[in-house]
Amino acid sequence: MRFIIELIITGLAVMGAAYVVPGAAVSGFWSALLAGILIALANATVGTILRFFTLPLNILTLGLISFIITVLMVMLVSSIMSGFSVSGFFSAMFFAILTAIIQMILSSLFGTNREN
Repeated sequence: MRFIIELIITGLAVMGAAYVVPGAAVSGFWSALLAGILIALANATVGTILRFFTLPLNILTLGLISFIITVLMVMLVSSIMSGFSVSGFFSAMFFAILTAIIQMILSSLFGTNREN
């Protein structure tokens, strides 16, 4: 049940961020849900590999490289998915920030980040 709630929260966060950020668009809830899942998968696979290879630079920049990699994963999903689009780097950057904030707020409201 917790996993389903987290998926719904992710979809809502992607929809909310796409609604607010200029240059980001999503065609509906199911596209937002799929975009959230694909961004998470891209971060877990390609993002992890990139973070491993950029670890020394990531340490020097205090994690800024990890954020840039996350933005690049948003842009990657935007380029391979038809129902989700981000127009450029700065739109993807604001989209990633706002999605994380909305997801954090919704998770705290619905209690999915608590240990049971």
